[in-house]
Amino acid sequence: MAVPFIQPESQVGPSTLRHDLDLSADQLIGLLNLTHQVKQSRQRFSSSLKGRYVSLLFEKPSLRTRMTFELAIKQLGGDCVVQVGPIADREPLKDVARNLARWTDAIVARTFTQDTIEGLSQWSGIPVVNALSDLYHPCQAFADIFTLKERFGRLRGLKLAYVGDGNNVAHSLLLSCARLGIDCAVATPAGYAPDTSIVAQAEGFAEASGSVVETTTDPFAAVRDADAVYTDVWASMGQESEAEERKRLFAPYQVNAHLLAASGTDSIFMHCLPAKRGLEVTDEVVESPRSVVFDQAENRLHVQKALLLTLLQ
Repeated sequence: MAVPFIQPESQVGPSTLRHDLDLSADQLIGLLNLTHQVKQSRQRFSSSLKGRYVSLLFEKPSLRTRMTFELAIKQLGGDCVVQVGPIADREPLKDVARNLARWTDAIVARTFTQDTIEGLSQWSGIPVVNALSDLYHPCQAFADIFTLKERFGRLRGLKLAYVGDGNNVAHSLLLSCARLGIDCAVATPAGYAPDTSIVAQAEGFAEASGSVVETTTDPFAAVRDADAVYTDVWASMGQESEAEERKRLFAPYQVNAHLLAASGTDSIFMHCLPAKRGLEVTDEVVESPRSVVFDQAENRLHVQKALLLTLLQ
């Protein structure tokens, strides 16, 4: 599908999160700072969303996203209702959105298409959080960047190398890293690169922040001097019919000890999970001391708490 060009300064502002750019760079930094406060003091925010209710809509199966959002809402003193399955199969999306707006204070949606996120935002009039679509995964990228800050104590001047499929996670990492001064190199097989319009946006942000965006088909070139090496599954949900072909094409992009050794000596390994061990990454790498995959998973909870506080307080 064609990707609409999103202006750097979204007119929607911080009242919703359809994609990464609904938060400005300054607002993203503020979100990371709030995440730190939330993580340090759970009790301080334990009644912040008292009396607030959130709709959770899941078209795709979920462990981390569902659990962390449910826990985030409840640990902040709010509550949620959950629907699993197609969002608008029985009635128009605009009707679903307006019903939910009458009952709850925000919508968190994990969907197959970005169009669903946009429609919910357009018709509901309440905050909508993109918990994953085909184009973006902003909550994951924000948690990843927070994890980098925890590990290295800084963001500007770091290099993140993403190896694998140029998918929604790659898109969000490109947009958010480039705005915060983090170099981002993406290595994919030919034909599986990130969307060119999103890469162009990231390059514009990188020029302004003094960082570098690179796309390549060479995984070893991408990971050279990287502080973090990141990968994701080769075939996402909905791409099962492509799995065998992707397995063949992506084999040279497996993150194994050899590829990780080609990065910086103090580099870390990142993955948004679930991981297909033995495919995009070896068990040895996931279980190594350089792996921060469970730090990332934990930080989904904290960054999503901060995001809900930002949108609902």
